[in-house]
Amino acid sequence: MKKAYISVFDKTGITEFAKKLEKASYEIVSTGGTFDFLKKNNIKAIESADITGFRELIGGKVKSLHPKIFAGILANKDERKELIQNEYSVFDLVCVNLYPFESYTEKNVEIETLVKNIDIGGVALLRAGAKNYENIIVISDIKDYDIDIQNIDLKTRERLAVKAFERTSKYDAVIANKLYTQFNPDETEILKELEEFHLDKIKDLRYGENPHQKAALYTYDKVIDYEFLNGKEFSYNNILDATAALNIAAEFFDVNACVIIKHTNPCGVALGKTLSEAWQKALDCDPLSAFGGIVAFTKKVDLEIAKNLTAMFLEVVIAPDFTDEAAEELKKKKNLRVVKLLTPLEEYLKFTQKEIRLTPFGALLQEKDTKELDPETFKTVTKEKPTQEMVEDMVFAFKVCKHLKSNAIVIAKDLRTLGLCGGQTSRVGSVEIALKRVCDSAKGAILASDGFFPAIDNIEVAAQERIAGIIQPGGSIKDPEVIKTADKLGMVMVTTGIRHFRH
Repeated sequence: MKKAYISVFDKTGITEFAKKLEKASYEIVSTGGTFDFLKKNNIKAIESADITGFRELIGGKVKSLHPKIFAGILANKDERKELIQNEYSVFDLVCVNLYPFESYTEKNVEIETLVKNIDIGGVALLRAGAKNYENIIVISDIKDYDIDIQNIDLKTRERLAVKAFERTSKYDAVIANKLYTQFNPDETEILKELEEFHLDKIKDLRYGENPHQKAALYTYDKVIDYEFLNGKEFSYNNILDATAALNIAAEFFDVNACVIIKHTNPCGVALGKTLSEAWQKALDCDPLSAFGGIVAFTKKVDLEIAKNLTAMFLEVVIAPDFTDEAAEELKKKKNLRVVKLLTPLEEYLKFTQKEIRLTPFGALLQEKDTKELDPETFKTVTKEKPTQEMVEDMVFAFKVCKHLKSNAIVIAKDLRTLGLCGGQTSRVGSVEIALKRVCDSAKGAILASDGFFPAIDNIEVAAQERIAGIIQPGGSIKDPEVIKTADKLGMVMVTTGIRHFRH
């Protein structure tokens, strides 16, 4: 008979898999909790100790780590014959999943708990089985329990071996990163030498940004939870746009907010007393650009809003919830992707704390820009002081500004964007374009800038369109001239000390 060594922490599906092995004439060897579980479920198994002659040592920390187990896993074809002649067991399959170290994501987990949940034997078993893939079938993923055990070719063995090595590599990296953080609680430098990204493929995408580019979706840590209520699955560009929309929506998770995105750029953002009001205010900012866009909401979408959404062409609508009537209305648009976000928006930003970009110079890694804006830290640098309403618009505009490409300019009033511009090569160019989009509505509005003003021309252009107040980081050598100009023109200016460049 063939032999299978099974040692699993997660018992999901293992009974059915063991029965399949029995049917395929496998003799099962197991140990510890797995052996007890199989026995309880009427699966015939040999306890590992009956092969090694040793019981579990030091409280179960040492169970499978024995020459009689690992020799039977690592032996090649000729060596297996020799082991059998000497009445040693040889194995044909290893099925292992590991202690769930990754589940300890909290910052203040006791070190004893972490160390206790570092798997040693399981990792060794997987690595041994994967190393000897020509003779051993190695199962490291519950999803592979459905493979045809009786007809496994070399290609399948290779795939399973690679998956096992990927699993142990990621597992070790997670442990190293977690312990680094635990041992260095005051360490603020995230760009440590051991930082690694391990990508697990979720699925292939139809194509990338363009049809001639191949693309796929991967998970490198944990991903948000969502549900498709209608339409095709996300495309590559849909995912980028939905991310851009949710990044802004999450800034206003506790109020009624609407965000409209086109090509990852916001073309309308607004808050409202009702969600319907927020939607209309956001749409009014730039209804032309909203055509074919992505819309995100912070609250439950009702039928009234849904009817407005189906009256125009949109790619994606995403919200924490939809009324039944709204969902049915949106389904009338066959190709409209309607997505219910199951992860709370308040938790959303915690899912991506780092950003990585691959360049010919190397991989760039940085913390995500999650710097909070506190009105208490504003510094009013002009003689004119902002009203409470102006402060609220300043906070709103500066939060939105963070999500545009630099040089970023946002003009806002009454908690809605009036004009937005980013990605220009000069700041005054962005100011002029944003003001042009506002038309005649700039009087009394706020202008937010992601970076400081390098010259007074920006202030003069804003004043010509009757902008009432400006919020900007400050820090330019031209600050005195800029502030003097704002004073001369009767404008309010506050500085934040926070820059929000985005390249």
